[in-house]
Amino acid sequence: MTILARPISLGTRQALWAWAFLAVPVVFFVVIRFWPTLHAFYLAFTDWNLVAQPNFIGFANFVRAWNDPVFWVAFANTFLYLALGVPISLLVAFAVAYYLDQVRFLHGFIRALYFLPFLTTAAAMGWVWKWLYQPPPVGIINMILGAVGIAQQPFLRSTSQALPSVLVVAIWAGLGFQIVIFLAGLRAIPETYYEAAKIDGATRWQTLWRITIPLLRPTLIFLVVIGSIGFLRIFDQVFNMTTEGDGGPLNSTKPIVLYIYQSAFRSFQMGYAAAVTVVLFLVMLVITAIQLRLARVK
Repeated sequence: MTILARPISLGTRQALWAWAFLAVPVVFFVVIRFWPTLHAFYLAFTDWNLVAQPNFIGFANFVRAWNDPVFWVAFANTFLYLALGVPISLLVAFAVAYYLDQVRFLHGFIRALYFLPFLTTAAAMGWVWKWLYQPPPVGIINMILGAVGIAQQPFLRSTSQALPSVLVVAIWAGLGFQIVIFLAGLRAIPETYYEAAKIDGATRWQTLWRITIPLLRPTLIFLVVIGSIGFLRIFDQVFNMTTEGDGGPLNSTKPIVLYIYQSAFRSFQMGYAAAVTVVLFLVMLVITAIQLRLARVK
């Protein structure tokens, strides 16, 4: 007796093909992303030096971080990067994008120039800026300051100027990405709104505040969240611009990610580094949730 197989419907075949194509990225994220994340949570409660077996010690790593003054210095530096970097970068990027959107001659070329730093490797960028900050006759910035009668500045050699000097580079590095996103948001605003505002006699400033900025709300939310995560994870610029990548002078530029790196790959205290990583993850999660919550408030 022959039993005829039931034909597979078109919708089922499409679903099977979709899952077949999704299998590779799903496996990738599970193996490369999710599993290491879950394993880091486990290691956070252990004492592990990469050689011996992990030894469960409970919350000892978190207590140690709480009592470590260097951890709190790095924590404060990280929030300083966040508090200064996000508003300054968004303000500068919006200003550039707003006026660049009105440029028609060589618009693509100028946009590419702004985007170029985003494509530059962090190591090369950090070393070039480190050279620019040097004292004369090596450092170009101090040479320019001297030419206009301003005393040379210590920049990376000063505990008060080192963090702003690194922050300038971090903002400059991500500026191109933010400009491109802002330009996309500006181009997505229908011209009919501006035509109606012009007919009603609205000034340029009123058009900016009543039309452009409100309609850029989704773009702003996206850039605030992405920018916040980026500044909370700042590492490359500090590692490449400070002496021996130690976040100096006197830990004045050390962010929490560099503190994790030093704990893990210089002191080989993997359990402690994992605990600090969990703390950073929870902080990023809370800040992102708050930002998204505030974004819903009209």
